[in-house]
Amino acid sequence: MTQLETARLILRPPRREDYEPWLAFGADAEVQRHLGGVLPPALVWRSICTMAGGWAIDGFSMFSVIEKATGRWIGRMGPWRPAEWPGTEVGWSLVQEAWGKGYATEGASACIDWAFDHLGWTEVIHCIAPENTASQAVAKRLGSTYLRVGHLPAPINDSCDLWGQTREQWRARKARP
Repeated sequence: MTQLETARLILRPPRREDYEPWLAFGADAEVQRHLGGVLPPALVWRSICTMAGGWAIDGFSMFSVIEKATGRWIGRMGPWRPAEWPGTEVGWSLVQEAWGKGYATEGASACIDWAFDHLGWTEVIHCIAPENTASQAVAKRLGSTYLRVGHLPAPINDSCDLWGQTREQWRARKARP
């Protein structure tokens, strides 16, 4: 089973044991503000199963993010490309207690490496709500730039800003001293 590790995080496919903390994540209005709103338990269950299903069908999807120091589930991030999505995305979303610690940048960097090296992607995008300045800052720290407005498919049916970069841009940036 695929698992990525960074200095402070373990990134692994979702498991049943993630349901309870994912429920709290889905119920947090501030966390869900840029993700379509608070999720009732039935939609949290579908969300976790969607991610697990992506692993079963495509061999990739978002990872559960585990904080090494505590063993706590603190969010989800990673490669994401459902049907009709506007591109090959590496996305992130963390519980409030994990905000401001550099976890999104640390974990997303490992996910981008993995997407380029193991999935063969040539570009990564990040779908970010125009008012989500915190995620825009993460995208900038990753070396991504604003690309264009994108449209998310049904049932979301919303526009977002697409940030991203090519594999060549990512590797050139990482190669600089």
